[in-house]
Amino acid sequence: MHYHSTEVRTRALSLLRDGARNADVARRLEVPLGTVSYWKHQDRAKRGECPSRRTPRCPRCDGRKLDEAAYSYLLGLYLGDGHIIQNRAMRSPSLSVVCDEAWPGLIEACVSAMRSVFPDNSVCRVRRKGCREIKLYSKHIWCLFPQHGPGKKHERRIALEPWQQDIVDAYPWEFVRGLIHSDGCRLTNWTTRMVGGERKRYEYPRYFFTNLSDDIRRLYTDTLDKLGITWTHCTRNGSPYNISVAKRAHVALLDAHVGPKH
Repeated sequence: MHYHSTEVRTRALSLLRDGARNADVARRLEVPLGTVSYWKHQDRAKRGECPSRRTPRCPRCDGRKLDEAAYSYLLGLYLGDGHIIQNRAMRSPSLSVVCDEAWPGLIEACVSAMRSVFPDNSVCRVRRKGCREIKLYSKHIWCLFPQHGPGKKHERRIALEPWQQDIVDAYPWEFVRGLIHSDGCRLTNWTTRMVGGERKRYEYPRYFFTNLSDDIRRLYTDTLDKLGITWTHCTRNGSPYNISVAKRAHVALLDAHVGPKH
């Protein structure tokens, strides 16, 4: 281990206090950059100049302004592909939304929404096989997502708090977009029909939303009802887990406000 003289350290601190950059001081005095940074930190701590740790504020606890449009979208993502965990090794719970890596635009939209809803917290992207886990840690996650609970979402009751419903009512398209981006899709169906005595193939676009939770599907269809969107159950293998929107005018509305994943 190499020890630097008191004279070198004093000279370094003098330069740093005069506003010199850490890297310039390290280069000038031929001292490792990490050592210079450590000296600067210790010096600032002794003089009481170290910034205090920032405590993130919460819209529910502290009245911080909430980006409600971003929240409505993120709520839809959470109800579809999100989860919240905290174990003994974690100081704060984590909120994660899993996004297929085939949709980079969706990944960016999720990151943007998390940053808008939690502006004081860092958002990270964890690489998983075939997907990205968009993740953040915050002590206030449970304040904003009271639907969290033990077990899988489709095995417990899911209901919005009145304040959440007010936000969804104010930003219904964002909520629908989040749900479809998580558990929905836009695809092209086809059928055949007789035209002039000849059977021809006919294609038409359609939106699907699939979720095992009766409550989450109901939140989706209730919001569609308020938007005037006609929907139908599309039962497969005896299970009514699929919600379909196929009317041309209403598909056009979803195209305008939601659009296919990208």
